[in-house]
Amino acid sequence: MSKPYPNNPFLRNNFAPVQAECDAPDLVVHGELPAALAGTLYRNGPNPMFPPLTEKYHWFLGEGMIHAIHVEGGKARYRNRWVRTEQYALQREAGERRVSVAFGEAPLPGTENVKRNVANTNIVWHAGKLLALDEGSSPVAMDGDTLETSGPWTFEGKYSGPMTAHPKFDPKTGEMLFFGYMAAGPGSPDISYQVVDSNGALTRSDMFKAPYASMVHDFIVTDEHVVFPIFPATIDIDRIMKGGPVIAWDPDAGTHVGIMARNASVDTIRWFKGDPCYVYHPMNAWTSHEGGRTRVIADMMKYTRVPLFPSADGTKAPPDLADEQGTLVRWTFDLDSNSDSYSEEVLTDLGGEFPRFDERFAGHGYRHGYYAAMNRPKEAPGSSYDTLVHIDLASGKRREWEPGVGQYVHEPVFVPRKEDAAEGDGFVVSLVYDTARNISDFIVLDTDDISKGPLARVELPARVPFGFHGNWRGAV
Repeated sequence: MSKPYPNNPFLRNNFAPVQAECDAPDLVVHGELPAALAGTLYRNGPNPMFPPLTEKYHWFLGEGMIHAIHVEGGKARYRNRWVRTEQYALQREAGERRVSVAFGEAPLPGTENVKRNVANTNIVWHAGKLLALDEGSSPVAMDGDTLETSGPWTFEGKYSGPMTAHPKFDPKTGEMLFFGYMAAGPGSPDISYQVVDSNGALTRSDMFKAPYASMVHDFIVTDEHVVFPIFPATIDIDRIMKGGPVIAWDPDAGTHVGIMARNASVDTIRWFKGDPCYVYHPMNAWTSHEGGRTRVIADMMKYTRVPLFPSADGTKAPPDLADEQGTLVRWTFDLDSNSDSYSEEVLTDLGGEFPRFDERFAGHGYRHGYYAAMNRPKEAPGSSYDTLVHIDLASGKRREWEPGVGQYVHEPVFVPRKEDAAEGDGFVVSLVYDTARNISDFIVLDTDDISKGPLARVELPARVPFGFHGNWRGAV
């Protein structure tokens, strides 16, 4: 008899894994897929292959599964595959769980040297490679059409350290910029910084020390500056050795934000300090030159503490995602000031997560943003984000779309209507899980007014579990 999955909220309802890989070449479309929409939405998220070793499980540690919805000529097809990492291969051969999916659990005998790469957080396309990412490992290269895994990608052997799941892409140069935390080993405060050109060649690799070791999920890039936010989700070896949590909320450490010019040395990083908080994801940022002063302006989805992790004293984490939503705020760093502080402005009163925008304007001034929100009272166990939001950052006005009771949205992704369309002119694509049908749909909203609902809804052949991030790759 197979071992059951434990009664954990992140293993139930639409957080539960799907166990089948499948191909569906011709999907049912309700409405009409826009003729201008041609490409693939890739989604990544944790999909544990086997039940945990014990009752302990953390949502961030399940093996990654990629879901691909390809749209072209008014038709759609679907494919999903696990990312074939080393830990995937070991467990598939064993036919059982061999690698822990809980923070702080000791490895099973014989697995001590297995690379813990879950590749479950993001999926990006760069220089002809589809890269599955978590934030503690090298990226895993996959085929953009078949989703077959090629293997770890180390930039032709030039960098094999950890890579953030949130690389940034310069829309002007085509460069990919990324960092890795704990780059000198577990618990180290060292952070690496890399630049990869549009052809996939590594052109820069540096290392510097952060004020302390922490979980650094994302960072910020403008056309002129790189911003490294260090939040007090600390990783303390002494605490871990005493049986404390691996990653913990430790507000006494404070928030530190390092800024350097993109063409400068890491030795020039200037550190600003702020109140303890946590940001999983910025929306966008840019460098401003007004009134004779240089400022970095960053829009952040801010929490008062790190979600999903305990406090340093061992106090348990809040039980689910509805405990606190992020607040969209604007941070302004005056680089001509002698102060190490920065200002904050709240941009809207509806909280949320998964902020996105028209990435043709990455690192530059912009107007339109999109995110997912919990806009209804918690309906039932397994409830998640129930609303997609379009915010006009110039006017502060919002438009919202709710799919209905018992239906929950994933991260929104913006697709321009055409290559030279004005900022924000296009479509928002996302996935919606319907509890009544126990199935997921691919939906397309028009950015002219997302509140009017989908132009098209495509029935997928399976659930797509709640996961983390996705991106659009235009048809080639």
